[in-house]
Amino acid sequence: MSRPRTSARRINPVTLYAFGALGGILFGYDLGVIAGILVVIAKTWQLSGFQQGVVTASLAVGAMLGAGLAARLTGRIGRRRTIMAAGGVVIVGTLSCALAPGFGALVAFRIVLGLGVGLSSATVPTYLSELAPARIRGAMGSLNQIFIVSGILIAFLVDYWLQPHHLWRWMFAGALVPAVILVSGLAFLPETPRWLVNLGREDEARAVLAATHPADEIEAELASIRAVIRLDAEQTTYRVRELWAPWVRPMLLVALLLAVGQQFSGVNAINAYFPTMLLSLGLTTNTALLSAIILGVTKLAFTAWVVFVVDRWGRKPLLLIGSAVMVVTLGLTGWVVTHVHDKGTLGALTVVLLVLYLAGYELGWGAVVWVMMAEVFPLKARGTGMGVAAVLLWAATGVVTAVYPIMSDHHHLGIGSSMYVFAAVNAVLLVLTYRVVPETKGRTLEQIELGLRR
Repeated sequence: MSRPRTSARRINPVTLYAFGALGGILFGYDLGVIAGILVVIAKTWQLSGFQQGVVTASLAVGAMLGAGLAARLTGRIGRRRTIMAAGGVVIVGTLSCALAPGFGALVAFRIVLGLGVGLSSATVPTYLSELAPARIRGAMGSLNQIFIVSGILIAFLVDYWLQPHHLWRWMFAGALVPAVILVSGLAFLPETPRWLVNLGREDEARAVLAATHPADEIEAELASIRAVIRLDAEQTTYRVRELWAPWVRPMLLVALLLAVGQQFSGVNAINAYFPTMLLSLGLTTNTALLSAIILGVTKLAFTAWVVFVVDRWGRKPLLLIGSAVMVVTLGLTGWVVTHVHDKGTLGALTVVLLVLYLAGYELGWGAVVWVMMAEVFPLKARGTGMGVAAVLLWAATGVVTAVYPIMSDHHHLGIGSSMYVFAAVNAVLLVLTYRVVPETKGRTLEQIELGLRR
């Protein structure tokens, strides 16, 4: 029997998408804020490079656990309630980190915080992709990345304002604002039509579709959802090993390539250690943190631009263009760090090249990856598939953020050679993207799934 509560709500599509994507703020803020915090606590607590890597990577450890849990929760309690639960965990983790008495406690509390971030990162793209009509699904899915980079920019601004006063605990506490707004706002928003139809609540699903789709598309969309659910009913509930079924396997491999590739591109080595890197090259703390703000503004500007072109240009061309830009800029950064010795010139060129690198990243791998991962999995496997992809993404994040402080140390590879390594990785990703990643623009989720079944 249908439940009238959701259908009776007034559903504003702008509010629907905005609050749905707000989970990205949590993701971005907690990724970005550690950059300024490390500048303070590395001196206060006398942290080694290894310890700095552990503090940074501990968020990814918790996020792996959260992303793995998301697959089970999204099917049982729905996408919306899973995101609300993620916000609640982030609130607890944020308060704990802000009160951490020392290195060990901070690592433990960052794992708790990561649990909430992982839940959110694995669920928000699914929530948005299942709400949006096919013709604008790329743009709506890109909202998640806009909120992620907005969170990073806000974190950099907070770092810049509070670092001179050594208020690193208040830097952590800033995450409470988006977390509280997220939990409060989602309490008034509906579930996705696909999840509702799967439970037999078609009146509620129709009300959500009426807010997000043209009137002449509602019944066709419902019919497509029913067709997919009927096909899924013929199969057992998806477990992780069943993602290896022959008709799902190609899309699983694409999703895993996108997830791991996004992080092995080096993006979170730059996001988390950009100020620390500039300090090691001779820039002042104030200049390093101000440069991070310029970096954040660039990321936001290019991500916003992607919203307007992703459904016209397509996903794959943006990935290819972004990869090419990253290969060139990282290679040049390696050369500059290795061969330029004047500190002023070195600092200026490094900032410019890494800002251009992140422009390329946001143009392609930043926004497009989350959109495509949520598109390629079939309905019944979407929660499990996104969970697996998010676990691998966070595992890759943990590896990169833990290893980078060690590999970039002048006793090991150094910053210049580290940039060459990331440039080579991006060259490989460029080739793999060209050869194996499909185009999904303009197709409904049901069309993508039915095409896979052939």
